Amino acid sequence: MNSLISISNANKITNPNGDIFKLLSTKDTGFNGFGEAYISLIDYGAVKAWKRHNKMTMNLLVPFGNVAFVFMDLKRNFETLIIGDSNFKRLTVPPGIWFGFKGISNQQNVVINIANFVHDDFEVDRAKVNEFDYDWDKL
Repeated sequence: MNSLISISNANKITNPNGDIFKLLSTKDTGFNGFGEAYISLIDYGAVKAWKRHNKMTMNLLVPFGNVAFVFMDLKRNFETLIIGDSNFKRLTVPPGIWFGFKGISNQQNVVINIANFVHDDFEVDRAKVNEFDYDWDKL
């Protein structure tokens, strides 16, 4: 499934007065236009799942905390990727992939989504957290 999700290096610049996080540039792989950017907070142990965008491309980053993202392909194979303080990367998620995520740092975790267009409730599918056979407790 790695070919469905693009993983890119994100740049954290250490500064004694406060670090700088470079999130996304128009020159970066994964940039597919701009619609909106937003922050989603997720507490330690909390799960937000499942969602599938049918048109939106998402660029997901975790500048604070650590979050486990779980992606599911059409054959219901799962892939887990952890990004955040310990692994600052950008995940580019194209349309059509089911995903969810769990806060795994013992703090409030911050997920940033830079999307290629403004959120539209009619283009996203949702499923209950237990609808697919995935064990969130193992994370």
